[in-house]
Amino acid sequence: MTQTPATMTAIEITTPGGPEVLSPTTRPVPQASAGELLIRIEAAGLNRADLLQRQGKYPPPPGISDIPGLEVAGKIVLVGAEVTGWRIGDAVCALLAGGGYAEFATVPAVQCLPAPACLSLIEAAALPEALFTCWTSLVDSGGLKPGQTVLIHGGSSGIGTTGIQMATAMGCRVFITAGSAAKCEACRKLGADVAINYRTEDFVPMVKAATQGRGVDLVLDMVGGDYVRRNMEVLTNRGRHVSIAMLGGGEALVPVSTIMRKRLILTGSTVRDRSSNEKGAIAASLRNSVWPMIEAGKLRPVIQSTFPLNRAADAHRALEAGDHIGKLVLTAT
Repeated sequence: MTQTPATMTAIEITTPGGPEVLSPTTRPVPQASAGELLIRIEAAGLNRADLLQRQGKYPPPPGISDIPGLEVAGKIVLVGAEVTGWRIGDAVCALLAGGGYAEFATVPAVQCLPAPACLSLIEAAALPEALFTCWTSLVDSGGLKPGQTVLIHGGSSGIGTTGIQMATAMGCRVFITAGSAAKCEACRKLGADVAINYRTEDFVPMVKAATQGRGVDLVLDMVGGDYVRRNMEVLTNRGRHVSIAMLGGGEALVPVSTIMRKRLILTGSTVRDRSSNEKGAIAASLRNSVWPMIEAGKLRPVIQSTFPLNRAADAHRALEAGDHIGKLVLTAT
């Protein structure tokens, strides 16, 4: 058994509020239960869900650590009972329901994936949340097939940059929206066929024109609000609309007649509150279908900046500013 310390540094949310409420603290190192791994964390990815948790709007599920952080990469230091297929010292990346802003974390073994040898552990830490979300949204809920067309809003975000590469690797035609010319150009370099600056251009007529009026097969929407109705305008018959965030509002007024006439499917997806078995099934799909994309160089996380763990507040400020392209990552040093 590898010797581990009794305590660790972690980032706690002292009270709901702004980035300043994130504070380094000392916590006991968690103990791996049956079916779990204990990971010494090298890096942890940031996500907008972390901002919501810090603000008191997205509490962790019952029984989950109050420490924020949904994705990490590092090395296994303890293998819990009933776990097979993993050994101490293995480099892994993992999806967590919480606890990632720390030096150690426990995670159900089924939610772990081998850190790709072609990536650093910092890069590997930027994979799980975006990949789990993109796979469940684009493929499981969205039914995306090779050769189809997809519109991804927020194309320069961590999920957007991942979704572009995943859909491109599947042979799909990809449309995106982003908030600046530089972000649009970055998305084109990742494989987006059509990049639309939503601050200066209207995506509805542009998508219609680029598809000769047909529209797209799938919309991946992070905006909500009025975008839902507008997204429906660019969906083709039997098109699918998948909601994964509500940056523009949590309510939408939509024309039911359009749903009926086009036979549309409107659905949504979240990952955090799913069971370990469900997350394990997604991890298995990623290992079979997406890990070969990574190993072939067709998909690589885009990382804007890294911050040491004790500067988590600065990292949150950068994420809230929205000027980044891709992911922000906390590192152990």
